[in-house]
Amino acid sequence: MNNIKNIGIGLLIMAGVTFSSCSKDFLDEEQTNAYSTAYFDTPEGLEALTVSLYGNIRWHFGFEWSYGTTLYGTDEFTNANDLTNEMWNTYDNRFGPVGASTATGAANGNATNPNALWDEMYYGIASANTIIAKAEKVIPDLKTRNRILAHAHFLRGFNYYKLVAQYGGVVLQTKPIEGVVRNYERATEEKCWEQVIADFRSAYSLFEGEVFTYGKGVTWTKATAAHFLAKSLLFRASERNDAWNASYKDADLKEAIDACSYAITARGPLTANYSDLYANWTGIDCPNEQLNEILMAAGHNGDAATVGRFGNRTYNYFAPQFSSFSGGWVRRGVWIGSMDFQRCRPTEYTYAVFDHVNDARMWKTFRTVYGANTVVNANAGVKVGDPGIVMILNTKNDNTYNGAKFGASVQAPTWTDAAGRLPEWNTGARQTPTSGTLAVKKGQFVPNSLVLYQNGTYVAPTFKNQPICNFFAGINKTDCGSRTAERGDSHRDVIMARLAETYLIRAECYVRLSQYGNAMQDINVVRARAQWKAGENRSYYNDGSQAFKVNPLNTGTSATAFTASNLDMNTYYLSNPTLAVTTAASDLRLTSFPNNLPAEDEAVIAKVGAASDKERAINFILNESTRELLGEWQRWETLSRTGMLIKRAKAFNAEAATNIKANKHELRPIPQTFIDGLLNDDGSNLSPAQKAAWQNPGY
Repeated sequence: MNNIKNIGIGLLIMAGVTFSSCSKDFLDEEQTNAYSTAYFDTPEGLEALTVSLYGNIRWHFGFEWSYGTTLYGTDEFTNANDLTNEMWNTYDNRFGPVGASTATGAANGNATNPNALWDEMYYGIASANTIIAKAEKVIPDLKTRNRILAHAHFLRGFNYYKLVAQYGGVVLQTKPIEGVVRNYERATEEKCWEQVIADFRSAYSLFEGEVFTYGKGVTWTKATAAHFLAKSLLFRASERNDAWNASYKDADLKEAIDACSYAITARGPLTANYSDLYANWTGIDCPNEQLNEILMAAGHNGDAATVGRFGNRTYNYFAPQFSSFSGGWVRRGVWIGSMDFQRCRPTEYTYAVFDHVNDARMWKTFRTVYGANTVVNANAGVKVGDPGIVMILNTKNDNTYNGAKFGASVQAPTWTDAAGRLPEWNTGARQTPTSGTLAVKKGQFVPNSLVLYQNGTYVAPTFKNQPICNFFAGINKTDCGSRTAERGDSHRDVIMARLAETYLIRAECYVRLSQYGNAMQDINVVRARAQWKAGENRSYYNDGSQAFKVNPLNTGTSATAFTASNLDMNTYYLSNPTLAVTTAASDLRLTSFPNNLPAEDEAVIAKVGAASDKERAINFILNESTRELLGEWQRWETLSRTGMLIKRAKAFNAEAATNIKANKHELRPIPQTFIDGLLNDDGSNLSPAQKAAWQNPGY
């Protein structure tokens, strides 16, 4: 379908698949194909169209565009061995307005095209426009009408936020379209942000506080609108817009602070334990999907009619290829929690930016131990449930493992920590949140092992460096044991915004107003949650694969494989080999800001060349965002906003550094199919010069 048509007929697309019958507990959606646009002239129809807006959000996580557009090509993630979306990370000549396909050099047909986001956002905008245009006439009850309008303004604001963040100035269409229009104009980025902010302001004023109409954790509320209002105001006040935003900055930052303050006050304290945000999933709409901290999530459930193309497929993208390099000791399956698609590999920066000793988020984020779930060689002395893969996340100044051998299928590992320990557990002695044992088994065979540093050099896998370029510690936030097939749909929600980010947004606003003390207070709220609590077992690890405990498939050999694969253990003590076992609390709170920062932050700041207090503070917040929000679908946009994309990608992402260019890659290319479909007012085709004027610089 021609992309230009998508803006005009997005409403008709939504009319073909609409959803109704909502419940107070969760989005209870019903697929219907019998509706025409006349249905939207009824209260029932417009309500159904409103509920369908949530489906537009789910789109982001049903295929590969989620990580391609938000995580690749940044300081945090680079390519692993799978090269499906390689060009989004390398910024090479395959990345452009024509789009990625096998014909243009993409590795396979799953590559993300620049037009994917463009098309889908306009579908949602078309539906929102219809609701806004019809609500006053169709919905007589004021309370209901305001709720419906709040949803429509929020979704339109969110979709335009995504479009402007990615593409810069775009087509602003705020009224329903009849027929096919092909003479669109491109609005300036300034005008686009004006529209985004206006929509979020409307949503913020129309939402009736924290009323979870469609289910807590999923429903957009006043706090959700406040968060994104603040986020859009901060974007307008940021470096990418410095050519024109001077007159907005102070007012935008103050309004953003007020909006953040509402969300923070309305939702209360952060979730006490960081891992509770992502681990211990027990079922649809379970407690950890309804935490007050969650401001927005893409809701998923087990209803086949509303799953979409693939449901939630984000569990595929962050795991190493454990089933391949393990030599068969760790087989993948439904019970493992993730699929080893080896897409997003953390960079050296991503590991190094954490305080490896005191920051619990590191050890609640990275999966570092896989259990052997099958015995490949009976003579090796490895039992089902022994460590099959061990990833040691040590630091640059650690010399413990300088002479040891690491890698895939190293048959006689010579490594242990300073106490001679290897990670080990026995039945009845598994790690728990507050207890567990670390047994001494010198010389035990571990089929696969990895260390980050030897002799002060980063020796973890590098791109296309066999045999272990697909060997890394992936993040656990998307792991899910709820699936009923190895490649089945995941039914857990995807968190898209939460209160910890709100604190960091407010902190950055304070920084830009030179209120560093207030900024430090907000940062310390986030860091206080991240520190170890007294009594915590630092070797304990838990992730979304634990959902398999309540999965109906958890019987027989599958239950055994689950127990063997998931050891509830990390490599904290192997990675910090000089530390004694402790359950004492740690302290991450800053005592000075933006000077005298933690060593890991000073190292980053030195490398990117930040000099002023403002530059130091913003770079620290970018670091803190990595530690807190790693993999949460926004990094590229954040770096583009702050003017740090080019500098940080060059500093920390070797695969991106070669090709990424200033004044080009801060924006995505406008889809060429859209431009080619445009006509002048007289019906004539655009000239080459007119088409070139539509495109972003450098493409």
